[in-house]
Amino acid sequence: MAKKSKLPKDVNERAVMIAQIATGEIEVPKEDNGKNPAAVALGRLGGLKGGKARAEKLTAKKRSEIAKKAAKARWNKN
Repeated sequence: MAKKSKLPKDVNERAVMIAQIATGEIEVPKEDNGKNPAAVALGRLGGLKGGKARAEKLTAKKRSEIAKKAAKARWNKN
């Protein structure tokens, strides 16, 4: 979940702060989600080609079995 911004609750103070941000008098601190950007990019690359590579590797029979299992799971929900 994203953190809430640190804007003041008072309407007038908030308006002043927004104006200062817009004019560049103060900078908005960038959020640090604790993730390594290089690792995120690398994971995204693998994720983009993963499903397609898996689909190409599966046989028609195996794909059919997976689809039947998924359909059965959808219809058996209570």
